[in-house]
Amino acid sequence: MKRMFILLYLFSLISLYSFSQIKKEKPNGLFYKGSLATTLSVNEENTLFADDDEPFFNLSALFVNNTLGYQFDKRTSIATNLEYNWHSQQGLHFAPAYVSLRHNIIVDDDNIFVRGGYGSLLGISKDFEKGNMYKLGLGLQTVNFDNDNSFLIGLDFTRKRFGYRTLEGLSSVSIFIEYMFF
Repeated sequence: MKRMFILLYLFSLISLYSFSQIKKEKPNGLFYKGSLATTLSVNEENTLFADDDEPFFNLSALFVNNTLGYQFDKRTSIATNLEYNWHSQQGLHFAPAYVSLRHNIIVDDDNIFVRGGYGSLLGISKDFEKGNMYKLGLGLQTVNFDNDNSFLIGLDFTRKRFGYRTLEGLSSVSIFIEYMFF
């Protein structure tokens, strides 16, 4: 009887160990995301088919974003964002703080998502403009199944209202790349 008990005990440990090696996909929880984005503009000094070594596109803005959020399931997540924006052609600096919502339209090995956000432009010094902003985006998320981290790439449309009585506006379309730590 002792041998039978020992065999059952060893069999249960082996089966428990073998099933514990199967990693389950994490459908929800906290995440951190870092992002870089840029806005491209057509270089007006470039002439088509000329050898003047002028690039066709110029970088006209740089966005650096830090995000802390919560993913509810495989499709939906909400996040708080703190960002730094520098528009080189206009010489403007922004510090947006906003809430964003992302929804995966297609959930597969690679997810296609839409997202939106709304928030304030913080006037942290006299060099930074105060106002409000909203953001709409579309992108692709590729998940690394070894550690649930993922890359996101896509396009964002951003509209900023600032200045005296928020009468001035700035719209831009940017290309972003992000890395999400789950």
